[in-house]
Amino acid sequence: MKTQQNSNSKSGFSLVELMVSMAITLIIVTVLVSITSMAMDTWNRSRSELRASRQAKAMVDAMTRDLEGLVIRSGNNFEWLSAIVDLSDDVGESSNASKLIFFTAATDRYNGEIGTDDDLGGDVSCVGYGMAWKDPIGATSDEKLKTFVLNRLLVDPKETFDTLLGQADIGSKFLPSTALGDRLSEQENFVCENVFQFTVTFHVQVKVTETDNTVTPPVTNVRTVTVPVTLGEDTTKFQILGTGNVTDYVDPDPELTALIPSGRITAVGIAVSVLSNSGITQLPVKLGKDGFEAWLAKNSYQYSKLIQLPGM
Repeated sequence: MKTQQNSNSKSGFSLVELMVSMAITLIIVTVLVSITSMAMDTWNRSRSELRASRQAKAMVDAMTRDLEGLVIRSGNNFEWLSAIVDLSDDVGESSNASKLIFFTAATDRYNGEIGTDDDLGGDVSCVGYGMAWKDPIGATSDEKLKTFVLNRLLVDPKETFDTLLGQADIGSKFLPSTALGDRLSEQENFVCENVFQFTVTFHVQVKVTETDNTVTPPVTNVRTVTVPVTLGEDTTKFQILGTGNVTDYVDPDPELTALIPSGRITAVGIAVSVLSNSGITQLPVKLGKDGFEAWLAKNSYQYSKLIQLPGM
């Protein structure tokens, strides 16, 4: 009798099974790549926001200390604060770059060597803040290394007394190609980078007199109004003199415009827009007005602070 020998045939994956498994694998890989990409974007944005926050905090803290020690004397024709919109080519494509110069009782004068032989006395210093489009740590002309830089120059009391106090126009002393203007742009005076916009707002308190003629006798009332004067496209300067305020700001109410020169400065608002690193790389491309606000909102972080001036 012949015994029939059955051979077990080798089995494998069919073409359909392979295609299904490849499709499942592709879906899983796609999901993983998408999650990883989203996580990297979130991480990069959080890192950029943290860096921008540190930059803005360093700038705002320094300016707060200086403005809280603001020094002004009335009854003279001298200039005590000068704020102008810098329209020079030095600030690149910034849409709002203010330059702020004023007198202050800063505590870091004489490089902190108070009470030493280098301390020449005095406590009133002049401080200047200004922006520039440059390499923050070098003097190269490579456009790839340039960014928006905000610098702070503190002039010690002795030099302040000899050259700046009692001047009718301290702003002109910090213009480009002047001694103080060149010192302001030096690397050691660096405070913050990637500051695309630096906006200053002065809160001016004025007293408006109103007469009610509907009653007999007429009643006169005095109300206090705070007028915010923001430096920008329409307002390019604000000066505090010993005789009052000088500005080219025009309020919709002509009466308020006329009262600003004699008004009291109660606070100064500081607003900065700090660009992300990716935003900086897009700057060489000219941006049209259409879509600019959307681009700025996507590539920058806004910080602001209202600094009260109770002694004014």
